[in-house]
Amino acid sequence: MALANILIDNTQKEIVTVPASKQYAILTLVVCNTAAEDLSGANDTTFDLYIVPSVANPTGTGSIAVGAQTQIAKRVKVAGSDTFTFDTEKMVLEAGDRIILEGQTPYNLSATVSYLEV
Repeated sequence: MALANILIDNTQKEIVTVPASKQYAILTLVVCNTAAEDLSGANDTTFDLYIVPSVANPTGTGSIAVGAQTQIAKRVKVAGSDTFTFDTEKMVLEAGDRIILEGQTPYNLSATVSYLEV
């Protein structure tokens, strides 16, 4: 098992990119709001999640960009001092496939992915 970690801000950040000739089984994605709980909601924040394949079509040619077609979660809210876990479905990623996260203000999220090479 392997782990990858990033801090999430307002840029699209790759947390996992599968190397050439490899496949990864994604086991869990955890996003933690590291700010304190705040009943006013001032520390609450959101993030977007993308799974981007290395090729765009069944013929194996072309590439695909981060956008609506590859977005699997939009503006997921994580309250201050709370954690979001994406672990119900497992995914197998091929060489060149990427997992990308992008946050919105305030920037107080960290992300961890657990994966296995298959």
